[in-house]
Amino acid sequence: MPLFDPADFLIPAGLVHVCAAGETPVLHAQAMALSRHALDKSTGPAGRAKLDAEVERLRARLAAFWSVETGDIGLVASVAEGMSLLVESLDWRPGDNVLVDRNEYASVVAPLSLRGVELRFVPMAEPEAVAAAADARTRMVAVSAVSYLDARRHDLAALRAAADGVGALLVVDFTQASGWMPIEASIADFAFSACYKWMLGITGTAIAYWNRARQPGWAPATAGWYSIVTGPRPDYAAKLALRPDAGRFTRGNPAHAPCYALHAALDHHERYDRAAVQAHVQALTVALLARLDAAGIPSITPPDPRRHGASVCIAHERASRVVEGMAARGVLAWNGRGRIRISFHGYNTLSQIDPIMCALTAALSD
Repeated sequence: MPLFDPADFLIPAGLVHVCAAGETPVLHAQAMALSRHALDKSTGPAGRAKLDAEVERLRARLAAFWSVETGDIGLVASVAEGMSLLVESLDWRPGDNVLVDRNEYASVVAPLSLRGVELRFVPMAEPEAVAAAADARTRMVAVSAVSYLDARRHDLAALRAAADGVGALLVVDFTQASGWMPIEASIADFAFSACYKWMLGITGTAIAYWNRARQPGWAPATAGWYSIVTGPRPDYAAKLALRPDAGRFTRGNPAHAPCYALHAALDHHERYDRAAVQAHVQALTVALLARLDAAGIPSITPPDPRRHGASVCIAHERASRVVEGMAARGVLAWNGRGRIRISFHGYNTLSQIDPIMCALTAALSD
């Protein structure tokens, strides 16, 4: 049986939806949430107060979801924006370096690369190699909790130790983890996550976490009206004060509509224990990996569920065509970067493994 009721989602009839790592289907409840946003937006100053109250309520709910304090949670438009804000805030000096995996996602690496920071490519799946590559000029270890490319889970505790060994920041992208497994964000100095995948939200807002206990002096290099403390009118002749918490991540208006949609998603999430969701989706990944192995179809995802996430990835030179062929047979997977990605969430079931395998093997033969 599915853990989530598929009827709660806008999943087209007759389709198997296994592309949570790319986009999850929309909850029917989000239509009502967005209608409520539209009404609040249309009711003048009183409505605007409701919009802002929903943002603050969301920060508190996301903090509980990540087991941290409300003041540590801010909102950005995307992981790329949050990472850029962080990179721009640091006083980089010639010789400073950052350790990243060669296959890390662009939202994490591109802000560093364009800033001209030295990138040292180290396999994050080998914490001992990370520790060996770190030196006194290492400013940051940047990593996804779960790789978008092959669904490999990384040992964040070991990477935390490697970063601490040289006094570096540990920055984590939880996008491929948040929503199906428990998150303890305090392992990181800073962390981010998109919300339109397993979090069941929509694009336009992302989570930004600032570990104020570990990095109490952090401040962004730029600001806007929302990220500063003001009275009726800012005194620009005086030094502007930033908001004292992670609200300083948001420089201008928060994306109110995606916040309303994310509230509806959290209403759904809070009906289920994270450990139960993890057990459900990883039972599906293990079952699919076993079927692929029996069929002689190699996967680049580690078979041990302690080392992989909620996806199964297959490297293939015709990935785009294969995924199109699967869709034509009623199975929605994801493609890109030379691999087929099949991702599970709570609305999927073991009974869907057969149609997934049938669609995959037929598309591979096209």
